[in-house]
Amino acid sequence: MSFNHAIVWLDQAEAHVIHFSRDAAESEVIKTTSKHKKHGVVGNNRAVESSGYMDEVAAALLASKEVLIVGPGQEKLAFIKHLNKSHADIADKVVSVETVDHPNDGQLLEFARKYFVKEDMTN
Repeated sequence: MSFNHAIVWLDQAEAHVIHFSRDAAESEVIKTTSKHKKHGVVGNNRAVESSGYMDEVAAALLASKEVLIVGPGQEKLAFIKHLNKSHADIADKVVSVETVDHPNDGQLLEFARKYFVKEDMTN
């Protein structure tokens, strides 16, 4: 099935990617393979540690036409920087980066559908 929109919620441990249309949705969870706990420490090593994880999340977004990136902390910002640096084609599809706490997948899909209805009305 083909979906135009995607939302990705991510933190340091996992990403929830939901591809959806008005009537259907598919979701997947991508977990980082890093064994290191990150407690707010940001440094040059962080991008190296998580680039494989971020590449995997980026690959899950290839078929999407529009992407909304959300999450509770800094990982969403690190992800958009990674996209700009390593996946410009996907970065061009990002419509917004928003702060969202820890919703379940149903709440996340509801948030995304409301966002894209508003976005579609302004375009």
